[in-house]
Amino acid sequence: MKVKPKKHLGQHFLNDQNIASKIVDSLSYQPYDLILEVGPGMGVLTQFLLQKKCKLFVAEIDKESIEYLQIHYPQLGKNIVGDFLRLDLQNFFSENLAVIGNFPYNISSQIVFKILDNRCIIPEMVGMFQKEVAERIAAQKGNKIYGILSVLTQAYYKVEYLFTVHENVFTPPPKVKSAVIRLERYRDHIDGVEDGFLFKLVKAGFNQRRKTLRNALKVLGIPQHIESHEFLNLRAEQLSVEDFIMLAQLWNS
Repeated sequence: MKVKPKKHLGQHFLNDQNIASKIVDSLSYQPYDLILEVGPGMGVLTQFLLQKKCKLFVAEIDKESIEYLQIHYPQLGKNIVGDFLRLDLQNFFSENLAVIGNFPYNISSQIVFKILDNRCIIPEMVGMFQKEVAERIAAQKGNKIYGILSVLTQAYYKVEYLFTVHENVFTPPPKVKSAVIRLERYRDHIDGVEDGFLFKLVKAGFNQRRKTLRNALKVLGIPQHIESHEFLNLRAEQLSVEDFIMLAQLWNS
């Protein structure tokens, strides 16, 4: 039985065993009792993950892939949990878990935001992304691709760009190169910043990235006590991650 890749699900199945093994070995295993694989497809990563001393769950929505996994990896049992984006992770998992996957490219940014929303239980992620998205997550201030995804991810996770993956190791080959990155959490909250406010601040700043923050952040109502701050004369791409955090702290002080 083979699974036919479905364009509407953004499926590009990795067919290189060496790269699959390398991706799995990129998890630090500190060790984690639980690992959640997102988008296992035909199990190219799953086979290596099952060799680790952990409890493995997989999140898959493609019925054909689920049937394939049930036949070829019966040891998964009932640990196929459905749609990652709809799953209430903090209620479903009572302990920390690592997330790994060859992520469907059409929802890869949503997967990152889901991880950020659940950072309190996700200390690490290793994932395959479209190269452009991986570069955006890892970008630093001043780079034209530095943006919302860069700042919000780096505010909580150390980002490592691990390696680039060529198009020809996928079925079907995507039209772009791919890349594997690792996120390792170094904090799950920021003192003096209400949960969710940093997200609002960063999104407002970059939604009008050609404007100074003084103009871009008007929508949030700039507090009087920071109206003269130098950061407000800059554009969002000119602030580092820590600058944004400092601004958020000052905003609420």
